[in-house]
Amino acid sequence: MTPKPAVLREAARRDVDEAIAHYLEAGGPDIALGFVGALEAAIHHISLNPRSGSTRYGHELNLPGLRSWALRSYPRIVFYMEGQSRIDVWRVLHSPRDIPEWIGESELR
Repeated sequence: MTPKPAVLREAARRDVDEAIAHYLEAGGPDIALGFVGALEAAIHHISLNPRSGSTRYGHELNLPGLRSWALRSYPRIVFYMEGQSRIDVWRVLHSPRDIPEWIGESELR
């Protein structure tokens, strides 16, 4: 199976930058690099298996096709949608803190 390229939307890029800054400050470069590695592994998996992510939040947000995939060893979730030729990564959110706020945002409805 050929992987689909994953494209991070602006909000997802901001999420990643904020997460890296947090991990650099809280745990140092090894923790930040571990996060980057976990994110790369998740995106690689999603690129190969786009339908393997959970549809739970897609149902909650009434956004058919929205899927999520949790990172290993980091409390972050990748939110994405599969397109014809690529994967659009919408957000990379801190699972306990950011998701309820994001679900409540009116701009997504």
